[in-house]
Amino acid sequence: MALTFKEVRRLFQVPSRGRVRLSDYDPGWAADEEFKELTKDELKAHAAGLLEKNKADLAKAQERLYASDTHSVLIVLQASDAAGKDGTIKHVMSGVNPQGCQIYAFKKPSSEELDHNFLWRYMKALPERGRIGIFNRSYYEDVLVVRVHPELVGRLPGSDRAKDFWQGRYDDINAFEQHLTRSGTLVLKFLLNVSKKVQRQRFLERLERPEKHWKFSISDLEERKYWSDYQKAFEQMLQNTSTDHAPWWVIPADNKWVTRTLVAGIITRSIEGMGLEFPTVSDKDRERLEAARIELSAGK
Repeated sequence: MALTFKEVRRLFQVPSRGRVRLSDYDPGWAADEEFKELTKDELKAHAAGLLEKNKADLAKAQERLYASDTHSVLIVLQASDAAGKDGTIKHVMSGVNPQGCQIYAFKKPSSEELDHNFLWRYMKALPERGRIGIFNRSYYEDVLVVRVHPELVGRLPGSDRAKDFWQGRYDDINAFEQHLTRSGTLVLKFLLNVSKKVQRQRFLERLERPEKHWKFSISDLEERKYWSDYQKAFEQMLQNTSTDHAPWWVIPADNKWVTRTLVAGIITRSIEGMGLEFPTVSDKDRERLEAARIELSAGK
């Protein structure tokens, strides 16, 4: 899967204008037909090599981000159940310095959170300068789950239930992300695009293997009944919130090695594209460092 970053953009980055159809993005994409002919072990070895290279590059990029202390990175992961968000985080971020990374998995909002605007609880979890923050689900739940289940909107002034309610939320999100970008935060948004067939296979695996029972919830099966509604909500989300400053990436999720390799590569190339440098020291400090080196070399 030796694609240039330009090719990756063309294949997976959602344009900031025009209608978006998820049917244009193949969940089972695997780079080339040749990979489909590999045995499971051959494919696993090939995938491991690609991912290790990307992880090593990501570790270097993260070190520069942490050392420069001028910018931050916010990674947003959205997906249907069983698309592989947890596994992607685990494998992609396993090589970075834990001091420079923070992960938040947002669950059902509390009563306190519901008494604030829908962005409030996410604002509190934003990464500080020098760090990578990962949102495992995010404020986009408020235009996905809440759109499919509008009864979850909660208590709002009557005027907020106008015809353009959802467009208002998209506008709020776009303004929020533009503010983050202007403040030095790189916003990377990934929709892990899993097919309904593969989701079914992964649910069955969880039910057939006792050690995976904890990963299955009856609510997952209930939400699967709304598959078409969620696909439409995803399309509206992509169409209305993929912007020049914070574009969406639709990542194939039927093959886990493809998902992890692409996400690692996109994060790495995007951080590298920020042009960050390690801090420099003044001439005076350099003289002090040299004196310290001489003293230590002399065995003092």
